[in-house]
Order: sequence, then structure tokens, then C-alpha cells
Amino acid sequence: MSTDPTGPTDPTGPTAAVVVLAAGSGSRVGAEVNKILLPLRGRPVLAWSVLTALEVSGVDPVVVVHRPGERADVGTALLPVIGEREVLLVEGGATRQESEQAALAALAPRVAEGRVDVVAIHDGARPLAGVSLFEVAIATARAYGGAVPTHALGGLLPRDPAAAPAPGGPDARLVGVATPQAFRAAPLVEAYRAAAAAGFDGTDTAAAFARFAPAEHEVRAVPADPGNIKVTFAEDLAMAARLLSP
Repeated sequence: MSTDPTGPTDPTGPTAAVVVLAAGSGSRVGAEVNKILLPLRGRPVLAWSVLTALEVSGVDPVVVVHRPGERADVGTALLPVIGEREVLLVEGGATRQESEQAALAALAPRVAEGRVDVVAIHDGARPLAGVSLFEVAIATARAYGGAVPTHALGGLLPRDPAAAPAPGGPDARLVGVATPQAFRAAPLVEAYRAAAAAGFDGTDTAAAFARFAPAEHEVRAVPADPGNIKVTFAEDLAMAARLLSP
């Protein structure tokens, strides 16, 4: 566990960084503690995402963004699980945008030196995202600019059935957006600096990147497993436990 955002120089070339957001709360899940610290099949919810990120080839570093005042709690929860592997702890802000900005500010020296060329940002409350999803998102971002996992949403109709077809054509469907979302690191860092200067507060990483990154960086959808659920309510925690059952 470390709080040093710079880290050693890596002579093997640029890597991807994975940021795991853990600065939420437990109010909607009915807990008195941060939901990412709740137990899920013998590990804290957060540990599942962190361990997956550590298994992804070509990732260094893994950054966990925690709530103010929770550094010790998060460190205590992760240390028995990650052992000697390094995870950077960064204090987040009052909003998701501020927490992401804090992580990118910590990574900025590595990005400026060319040591990190892609950043994937993942919600720590999504413990079921697999290694393959991280790898696909990172590879797609490296090739095109950005990647956002999506899955089809069934049973939904356009707000106005008589409206013109969506840009995707007459067969376009509404999709759900998930994480990890991955982006080329340098334009992502610059986009968040511009977003902060403009007072922009987006709902996810892709919102800020799409608005403030140069247009030549294309954000592509990658397929996400609908099982990559987010733990928001108590029933979601029970569902995640069932999905993780052998």
C-alpha cells in the first residue's frame, strides 16, 4: 500500500493505470459504513475490483480513491487481501468528478513522462467486472481514444415513438453504460483540467472526455456482461453474492 503517486521509473514502456473509485457511501444499501467495505463472500466489496485490476496484464499502477477520513479503513480492508502488491491510495472529493480529478492529478506526472498511456476508471461498487473486460476496454482506448462498456436495455421505448430514428439507425436500441471506462491518458488529464476550469460536473468519465477532449479521440462502445452489476441497494449485494457462487 502506498500514497506515493510518482512511483519508480518503468523501463519497459508505457502501462495502463486503473483507478478504482471507492468514495461513495452506504446510505442506499442500508449500511452505516461505506458500501465498498461491506463483506461479499469473504472479502470487502472493494477488494474484488482491486484484485481484478491487479490481475490485468500491463497495468501499473492501481489507484484506489477513498473518501476523506477513510484512508485507514480502506487500507485495513485491502491489506490482508492484496498482500505485498502495491496499490496507491488517493483521497477523493465531494463528487465523482472531484474524485476522478484527484486520481488523475496523482497520475499526471507518470502521464506527462509517457509512463502511463491509458487510464481505466472503475466503480468499486461493481465487483463482478472481469479481467477480460478491463483488457478489452484498455486495448480499445489505446487504439481509438476511449472505451465505454455497454449492454442492451430491454423493454424500453423512446420517449416519443413518433420521433426521428436515433443516430444509430432504425434498429438502434437504448443501452446501459457501465465501468471500467478507459481513455488515452494525456487527453483525459487535459480534459479534466478543462472540466475543472469550466466548473463541469459530469455523471461519468465519458461525459467529461466527450465534452473536453479533442474530437479526434473516438469513444467506442465495448460489450459488457449484464452481470456486471453495481451494488447500490441491499438486494444488489445479495445478487452479487449469488453471481459469485461457484
